[in-house]
Amino acid sequence: MNFSLPTSNFPIDVIVIGSGIGGLCAAGLLARYGKRVIVCESHTIPGGAAHSFKRRGFEFDSGPSFYCGLTDVQSLNPIKQVLDVLGESLPVVPYDPLGKYHFPEGTVAVYSNTERYLHEVEKITPQGANELQQFTKRLLGLYDAMKGIPTLALRSDWQVILILLQHYLMSLGQMLPYLPLVQSSVGDVMDRTVNDPWVRRLIDLECFLLSGLKAHSTIAPEVAFMLGERSRVGVEYPVGGSAAIVNALVRGLERWGGQLRLGCHVEQILLEAGRAVGVKLRNGEILNAPIVISNATIWDTYNHLLRPEDLPANYRQEALQTPAVKSFMHLHLGIRADGLENLTGHHVVVHDSGEDITTPGNTCMISIPSVWDAALAPEGHHVVHAYTLESYAGWERNDGYAVKKREKAESLYRALERIIPDIRERVVLELIGTPLTHAHYLRRHQGTYGPAIAAGQGMFPSTHTPIQGLYRVGDSTTPGIGVPAVAASGILCANTLVERSQTTDLLNILHKK
Repeated sequence: MNFSLPTSNFPIDVIVIGSGIGGLCAAGLLARYGKRVIVCESHTIPGGAAHSFKRRGFEFDSGPSFYCGLTDVQSLNPIKQVLDVLGESLPVVPYDPLGKYHFPEGTVAVYSNTERYLHEVEKITPQGANELQQFTKRLLGLYDAMKGIPTLALRSDWQVILILLQHYLMSLGQMLPYLPLVQSSVGDVMDRTVNDPWVRRLIDLECFLLSGLKAHSTIAPEVAFMLGERSRVGVEYPVGGSAAIVNALVRGLERWGGQLRLGCHVEQILLEAGRAVGVKLRNGEILNAPIVISNATIWDTYNHLLRPEDLPANYRQEALQTPAVKSFMHLHLGIRADGLENLTGHHVVVHDSGEDITTPGNTCMISIPSVWDAALAPEGHHVVHAYTLESYAGWERNDGYAVKKREKAESLYRALERIIPDIRERVVLELIGTPLTHAHYLRRHQGTYGPAIAAGQGMFPSTHTPIQGLYRVGDSTTPGIGVPAVAASGILCANTLVERSQTTDLLNILHKK
């Protein structure tokens, strides 16, 4: 089969479907390793769930809004490791406190400094603050043990053992006391250290913000990473928003010879004799390559990009039954900023202590990034992004759609009124997004943010698939719904596809940074 490209006609080694963070990290690293890579993105904007978009002078993040360790040399953040070896960096604005949690019982400022944070908790529950200190100390120990092994050293095959033994034997020894904790849930750690009901709810909240699940369903390393990054290297916002990270990854990809094609919708992954050989685009064009990497979700990859007969029936059925995190309601606002000089950028509002924090509409996340980067909004204005869980079920684009959107956005407005009481009078631009919006623009199964696999109740599907030459990256392959998790998935996939010695060469570059 033949194909043509608008800018070149070189053979392709790797096709990546989707330009989310996981896909861009895998593509950029493979290009850095010398592979001829092309990324096919259906949207006209790169970034997947992390893309930014503009309306009337306001620039909005569509998804992630909270970042740690983008610049500090001590950071464990996988995205920084990828950017380092691609030769890219980001201007950032550090800030503290990182945000405020607004409970019915009171407001807690969340400081990077652990002692300051504990002092805030002490105002609500002195005994709980003491218990939270023990909880934090235990998980920071795991973080310190993990520091010696960069994500860039890892891969998804048996050769990872050789890399660890050859280059990180001492660090492995430091990890040994924490191995039981690596397999534990945060809830297990909490049960051994925390009795105070308010602090237990606080820990559930922080886990929910990270993974979409509460403490007993979230793996301990995930929270250890978060606590370590925010307390040891600090929090920061990338100038230009999440688009700045995406653009840096695209620059790195192109610097090393890779290509990104926008508006390039992949309709089908092509197989011959049971192995991947390329993709068919919606316009009928065929692209051939011996390696195909899907950055689509597990459901979209196996339901839409492959035919049912392409996969073993039992494997496909089990994969498609993977539980999913609900979708979200989103409220993107442009507001007048007069009189808001002391506004902080991140807030989480819990409306009702008697309701579960995962109940749609009860926990609302708020980001106002123009507090740090004024260029995201016209002069004298702010951009606001508020969002809360929302089930996909029951949503239809029918005559009642507009009314339902406004009704469901009400909990977000009520949350914003805790921060800016006259928010409704300040609005000059309003965009309400639903699970249908997610599903349409992000091409994600039911608008989900990824699998809801509880700790101890199943393994996340790895980068491998039963089809030779077909791999997967993104939030369906690694725990967590944040940027570090999906960046790590891209690293593991890329490293698995190259010789061990090539990874060692990049590690040497990383260690010199």
